[in-house]
Amino acid sequence: MTHHHAEQIPQIYERHALAWDTDRSRGTWNDRSWHDRFIACLTKGARVLDLGCGSGMPVAFHLLQQGLHVTGVDTSPTLIALCRQRMPEHEWIVAEMQTLALPQRFAGLLSWDSFFHLTPDHQRAMFAVFAAHAAPGAFLLFNTGSGQGESLGNYQGEPLYHASLDPETYQQLLDQSGFALVTHTVEDPMAGGRTVWLAQYRG
Repeated sequence: MTHHHAEQIPQIYERHALAWDTDRSRGTWNDRSWHDRFIACLTKGARVLDLGCGSGMPVAFHLLQQGLHVTGVDTSPTLIALCRQRMPEHEWIVAEMQTLALPQRFAGLLSWDSFFHLTPDHQRAMFAVFAAHAAPGAFLLFNTGSGQGESLGNYQGEPLYHASLDPETYQQLLDQSGFALVTHTVEDPMAGGRTVWLAQYRG
């Protein structure tokens, strides 16, 4: 499998932005429990960086309903436009998460159903990005595959790239970048089978 498919991820989400928004908005939100747990770690008014925010539905919208301030990042101009339309009081940026360098630090960092579209090398590099944007004591929530490998899914008839490192590597990367693991659940049956990581920045 070549990384050509990974490079196509931004174009696929842009081409099918409205269909994806409809699917995500209307689908069963079976991962809300993890977002509620993340929210419970934060104080009202805290700033959250949502990497791969999509159209903001339902996750970013739920965060702001709980009194948090969201800065959302996504590669799709159409999805970011939807966020700006729906939640104009928050900040929305068209960018690739792996090259992000914002001047702010955040109390919460989120990369949900997006991190696993990055190549293994870009996933490794993301931990420096997480650390660079984490305020002291910040919480980080992301989900991955359950084991090392690359695979192709399908969305709207196009191949959708996914990759994962092995769990030991994620643990090492968290530790090396200054994060302490809070909890890790493999293929959570209460969250659509997602493998989830919640960590806290020691800085």
